[in-house]
Amino acid sequence: MKLMKQVILVTDGDASAREAVDYVSKELQCELISESSGNPTRINSDTLIQLILNAKKDLVLVLFDDCGFPDEGPGESVLIDVVQCPNIKILGAIAVASQSYSHEWTRIDVSIDRNGTLTEFGVDKDGIRDTEVGRLRGDTVSVLDQLSIPMIVGIGDIGKMGGKDAIKMGAPITKQAIELIIERSGYNGSSTR
Repeated sequence: MKLMKQVILVTDGDASAREAVDYVSKELQCELISESSGNPTRINSDTLIQLILNAKKDLVLVLFDDCGFPDEGPGESVLIDVVQCPNIKILGAIAVASQSYSHEWTRIDVSIDRNGTLTEFGVDKDGIRDTEVGRLRGDTVSVLDQLSIPMIVGIGDIGKMGGKDAIKMGAPITKQAIELIIERSGYNGSSTR
């Protein structure tokens, strides 16, 4: 039996997101691959996949960012390759909202607003409930609909949301989103193939 890496995708990679997700990864005893952070993601697919497969921990968080690149940008291209790797099991994705005028969107299973409330509506980058049910606008999210991802959780801008997701607060919305995916996936600390 071959051990598979369990991965949660995060569609944000700026410095604030990296710091918040790193903080939460330590709290939840999982591993962050910070090399894929950046605005936009600059690492190539093969290198990133090797970093994931060589991670010390079984549960891995990976950041992807397009920096507003129209259509399929560099973060999304690498994200597709990670999802399609046969030795990686995707538990879910955190779809991060960006400017409301963004033309890219994805379906979501649920959102978490800036107050930690689960909602069927999307949220904006400030974590405030939007007007569309089951849909979130962002700049690194459009490919999520094309992929087989068990659960997509929408949240506002990681590490921000008007201070509600700040690291000094424990990045509670980011932590809640990751915990929700872990819980719903049935992850129990290991997976074999």
